[in-house]
Amino acid sequence: MRIGIYDPYLDTLGGGEKYILTAATCLSNGNEVDLFWDEDRELLKKAQERFGIDLSKVKLAKNIFDKDTTLLYRLLASSKYDLIIFLSDGSIPITLAKKLVLHFQFPVEWVRGNSLIAKIKVFLVNKFICNSKFTKNFIDKTFGVNSIVLYPPADVGTKNNEPRTKNKENLILTVGRFGKLPEGDNFKKQDVMINIFKQMVDKGLSDWEFMLVISYKEEDINDVFKLEKLIKGYPIKIFKNLSKNEISKFYKNAKIYWHAAGFGENLEKYPERAEHFGISTVEAMGSGAVPVVINAGGQKEIVENGKSGFLWDTQEKLITKTISLIEDVRLWEKMSNEAAIRAKTFGKERFCKELEMILL
Repeated sequence: MRIGIYDPYLDTLGGGEKYILTAATCLSNGNEVDLFWDEDRELLKKAQERFGIDLSKVKLAKNIFDKDTTLLYRLLASSKYDLIIFLSDGSIPITLAKKLVLHFQFPVEWVRGNSLIAKIKVFLVNKFICNSKFTKNFIDKTFGVNSIVLYPPADVGTKNNEPRTKNKENLILTVGRFGKLPEGDNFKKQDVMINIFKQMVDKGLSDWEFMLVISYKEEDINDVFKLEKLIKGYPIKIFKNLSKNEISKFYKNAKIYWHAAGFGENLEKYPERAEHFGISTVEAMGSGAVPVVINAGGQKEIVENGKSGFLWDTQEKLITKTISLIEDVRLWEKMSNEAAIRAKTFGKERFCKELEMILL
C-alpha cells in the first residue's frame, strides 16, 4: 500500500507528533509511507533523535495540504494513495485517496460539524480515530460520528527492560512542550508548578529537587527565559530540548511525576486546554515514577486514583498528595510498582497491533 500522512504541527515534535511518527513507523513495514511536509527537510533526523523512533523507511513528500496548493493538484496527487491519514485541527480535506482516515488529538469545539458542507465531508471519511475517550466524547458530538479510540504509544518497561523502581533520587519531574494559550498563559502550566514547589520549599521541604524538561520552538525562547528567572534561589532546574535518551534518564531517576495542564481553565468552555492524553505521564510511570496529576482530560484515563498514582483538583491537594508520598516510603514503593504495571497497558507494540487492525 501507498500511505500518506499529514500532521500540521509536525515541527513542534510534541507528544502528538510522537503518535503520528510512531504510526508512520508501524505502517512502513511492508508499505510505502510518505509524510506530507515541505519545510524543514531535516525534520525526520530531529524526530529520530527526540523520540528514538526508526524513521529510515519513511519519506518526506510534497505537502499537498499546503494552503497555497490548488484543489486540482491535491486531488490528482491524493489519487495515487491507497490511504491518507490526516491529523485534523477541525478541518476535513477532500481527497481522491482510496481511504481517508481523520485523526483527532483534541476537541475542536469551534467547528460547526452539523453544517451541510461538514456533513458532506464527513460522509467521505472512512474512519475517525481519537487519542483518548476524552477527545472522542467531543469529536463524536461535534461531527455525529462514532470514532475509534487508539491510545498513544509510550516507551514503557518490558520483560527484558523492567522499569527501575528502586535507587531513585528525591526528584519531582515534569516533561512537556512549552506552548501558550491565546491569552498568553502557559498551556502546560510549568509556571504554576514552579510556584507550588517554591511554596513547599518555603514551608520546610528540604532535600528534594523539582526538574522541568521542556521542549520549545525558537519563537518561545523569551518565555522559557522567564521561567528560568522564576527558579532562582530554589532547588529547581530546567532542561531544554533534550533527546529521548536524555529524557529517559530523568524518568528513571524521578520518584514523583507532576502534570498540571488545564489547571485554572474553564474546561467546559475550552476543553482543548486540558491534557488530551498524557504520553509523558505514562512514560514516567513506566519507569516507576508515581504520578500526581490533575484530575482532568486524558489523565483520568491513565491514573487509577489511589492505586497507580493520585489525581488532584486543587493546589492544596497536589501538595498534600505529594507530601504523603515523600513521607511514607512504603506508600511510594507500592504506588511505584502499580504505576509501572499500569503503564504497560499503553506500550508501542500494543499501539502498532491496534493501528493495523483498524486501518489495514
